[in-house]
Amino acid sequence: MILSMPSTVPAEQNDSLPSDLASRIAFRTLSRRGADYADEVRRLLDAAMVVMRRCGTDSRPRVADIVAEAGLSNDAFYRYFPSKDALVAAILEDGTERLLSYLAHQMAKEKAPEAKVRRWVEGVLAQAADEEIAATTLAVLWNGSSVGEGLPSASRPLGALLREPFAELGSPNPDLDADFVAHAVVGMMSSLLWERARPSRGDVAHMVERCLAVARAGGGA
Repeated sequence: MILSMPSTVPAEQNDSLPSDLASRIAFRTLSRRGADYADEVRRLLDAAMVVMRRCGTDSRPRVADIVAEAGLSNDAFYRYFPSKDALVAAILEDGTERLLSYLAHQMAKEKAPEAKVRRWVEGVLAQAADEEIAATTLAVLWNGSSVGEGLPSASRPLGALLREPFAELGSPNPDLDADFVAHAVVGMMSSLLWERARPSRGDVAHMVERCLAVARAGGGA
């Protein structure tokens, strides 16, 4: 984003801009390039998911396939990613951030801690319930099998959302209990993805009850 200022305000009063002309011109140019670079990265991430979903678990796409889908060049790809593995790791990180945002939004609709936990479990397992999301996630995980990254690495940040409701439910150690529950639920979701299975209502209800039981175990509830 290019920062602009009213002509009546001296540039040196704005801490966001350098004071000398040469530096300000360079700053504005880099700002424009930054926006362009961010757009290219997003195009690469989205194109990679499209191509990986198309290939499924039958074949792994090449960098050339991804840049062709994105409408970019190999030079553009290697400007941001040293390898395809690095791109896959970025997709997994991006997916975790999106899921975090979704779960936080769903949990914010509820006031009772039990309901927040239920929303969290439903949101995580929904990743395996939706056919399109499940197929895309599985394809990305399959492509990232050599990266050492995957769903387990997402457990801790996702579990952080449970710490507050767990504390309200009486957990004596909400951090540890939230991590434990997150690994269990994310592990179940991972198993469902690899088995190409969908969670039943009974599966979801059972996991909700198990999570609540863990939170209440030390709270006398």
